[in-house]
Amino acid sequence: MDSTPGTYALILQSDINTRTQIGRWGRLDVRAGYYVYIGSAFGPGGVLARVSRHCRDAKSKHWHIDYLREFTSLTSVWYSLSPKRLEHTWAKTMAGMKQMTPIEGFGCSDCKCEAHLFFTTKEPGLATFARNVDGPIKSWSCESID
Repeated sequence: MDSTPGTYALILQSDINTRTQIGRWGRLDVRAGYYVYIGSAFGPGGVLARVSRHCRDAKSKHWHIDYLREFTSLTSVWYSLSPKRLEHTWAKTMAGMKQMTPIEGFGCSDCKCEAHLFFTTKEPGLATFARNVDGPIKSWSCESID
């Protein structure tokens, strides 16, 4: 992964059940299982800078996902360095997958998507997701940060 702009999906795992406030968005019932958060990084530093921020435990809370990260571990990141904005296509694809439950309104206050966060009780598979979206997708982990 490098500082090229692109689209990413954070694969998060929660081992607890709790309830938390997500900024001004509202309260979220965090459940044990997996969450997939779809985002994009077209600003300075691209995908590497944005994902590196999501990997850090200590950070200010700016986005909805920052609040959820307190209760999850980031197991992997799927990403595309395509110059095309794929965030909304990826979110629609994820919403159409049987095992995924959209968390309505989460992470999409600036667009018309139903959700950019999805929950599932089973670990999501990159191969299944990649078959349903356009272009190559790579996998990366926070341990890759120097």
